[in-house]
Amino acid sequence: VQLVESGGGLVQAGDSLRLSCVASGSTFSINAMGWYRQAPGKQRDLVAAITMGGGITNYVDSVKGRFTISRDNAKKMMWLQMNSLKPEDTAVYYCNARDTTPLGTTRNYWGQGIQVTVSS
Repeated sequence: VQLVESGGGLVQAGDSLRLSCVASGSTFSINAMGWYRQAPGKQRDLVAAITMGGGITNYVDSVKGRFTISRDNAKKMMWLQMNSLKPEDTAVYYCNARDTTPLGTTRNYWGQGIQVTVSS
């Protein structure tokens, strides 16, 4: 599975951005996708996730009400709509996809990451 992100950039506080992720390769086995972010000197943390089947979503508390994750299974794409951006949202954002092997092993796939910078 290969993942490619797009849509990052430099914005001012209060602005909006929409990140996109397109998946290719053996995508039939993916059961969930998500967005993670990593700020300088910090660990990579989950921002939002969505299941491919039921479209069940999950958000970290700090982005609830501001960010919306969505996906299109047919297009093999996922988006993160980010509104009311804050300087603390500044980070490298990574697209993630997860599948499970027939033996029950979970595998994670990662995009190359894309920078989002929010100025105050």
